[in-house]
Amino acid sequence: MTTGPDFVSFQVRDLEASAAFYENVVGLRQVPTPNPEAAVFASAGVAFAVRTPLPGVDLDAAAQLGAGIGVWFHDDDAAGLHEKLRDQQVPIVQEPFDGPFGTTFSFRDPDGYVVTIHSKA
Repeated sequence: MTTGPDFVSFQVRDLEASAAFYENVVGLRQVPTPNPEAAVFASAGVAFAVRTPLPGVDLDAAAQLGAGIGVWFHDDDAAGLHEKLRDQQVPIVQEPFDGPFGTTFSFRDPDGYVVTIHSKA
């Protein structure tokens, strides 16, 4: 029987910059990992990481990284995180709105991946 997903990672151009973005700007907590090609973050559910590209993957050849895939993170204070990201000139691709998942908005990370934040657990 297959279950999942149980791990999500974004392949990124600059591991250090992406790790710093997700830790210092988005507010995820990095955890130790034995893999020097990845930065893994603590999660209440599905694990999340940023990592160097897999062999044969040319990120610069892709028109839009992650197009068609939705990755959502929870934050009790989605409105506060939106304000923090906006103040740091992080591109907001969908402004906050109230919906079935609470306050919800989406931003674009340094590699262009779109991430959605919602406030309702």
